[in-house]
Amino acid sequence: MQAAAQTISPEAPSLTTGETATRTIEVGSAIIQDKIEAWSAGFQYLLPNIGVALIVVAIFIGLAWLVAKGFGRWARRRDRANLGEVLGAFLKWVVIFIGVLIGLTIVMPSLRPGDLVAGLGVGSVAIGFAFKDILQNWLAGVLLLLRQPFRPGDQIIVRGYEGTVQRIETRATVIRTYDGRDAIIPNADVYSNPVMVNTAHARRRDEYDLGIGYGDDIEAARTGILAAIRDLPEIEADPAPEVLVWELAGSSVNLRIRWWTHPRRIDVVLARSAVLQAVKQAMDRDGIDMPYPTQVMLFHDQTEELDGLRGAQREGWPKRRGERQPRPARDLARGESD
Repeated sequence: MQAAAQTISPEAPSLTTGETATRTIEVGSAIIQDKIEAWSAGFQYLLPNIGVALIVVAIFIGLAWLVAKGFGRWARRRDRANLGEVLGAFLKWVVIFIGVLIGLTIVMPSLRPGDLVAGLGVGSVAIGFAFKDILQNWLAGVLLLLRQPFRPGDQIIVRGYEGTVQRIETRATVIRTYDGRDAIIPNADVYSNPVMVNTAHARRRDEYDLGIGYGDDIEAARTGILAAIRDLPEIEADPAPEVLVWELAGSSVNLRIRWWTHPRRIDVVLARSAVLQAVKQAMDRDGIDMPYPTQVMLFHDQTEELDGLRGAQREGWPKRRGERQPRPARDLARGESD
């Protein structure tokens, strides 16, 4: 009996559900603890690199500030402060970006800047589509500042807006209109549309059409106008003003008066006012007629039998003495007779 009992081995003790869960939690905790310890050891290992990377990034930030300030000073010396402001900010961020790349390679030596730039190149396609308008306006603003078709302070007309250019920003060009409002126009629109620069040259020509009567002496009118405006301080003496016979209109002979003045809006307005006042006073003094437009209106029902016969139709006038009243065309069509 003892031998039989000894040959039979007892079964191994089985784990309950609670014991299994407890053991699982212990294993998970051990894994997390190992991870934290590994990260902590890795952080301690990289701590000197992180410190060096932060110092390098700080140096590049200071260098970026110096580059932006130096470029702005260079631009101001050449009277291009707006260009220095826009491109200086761009160069500053380029230098900071380079510093961040170098800092990342110090922290993670296995990271190569070429791989990072290649990854950013792929992502920049999506960024370019998302910020297409912003990038387009920025590039147009840089081209405007580099080529300088106009400068801050010039007076221009673009897309129906007229005024003085205040500044060219990274996104838009700001124009102060003559009535004291700001028009903010995207740089891409300014660059791709025709622009009239009123202050591009030292002088600007203005003109006005004046009608005199057909019975007046044209040469006397021209001489009187030139004598009245030639010595006005608001207009330029060279080139000299001129008066041209421009049109034989329905009720007047039109003369075109042309003169030159400074290009700014206030000078143009004051010169025009002075010229028109002087011309009006000269015409009154010399007895030259400035007729109003004349229009003749003939009321006629166009239903008489004589319509279309030149020399016979009345064209709205009453019948002459001794003539019969013309018959209506409808009676003529029915064959009625006198």
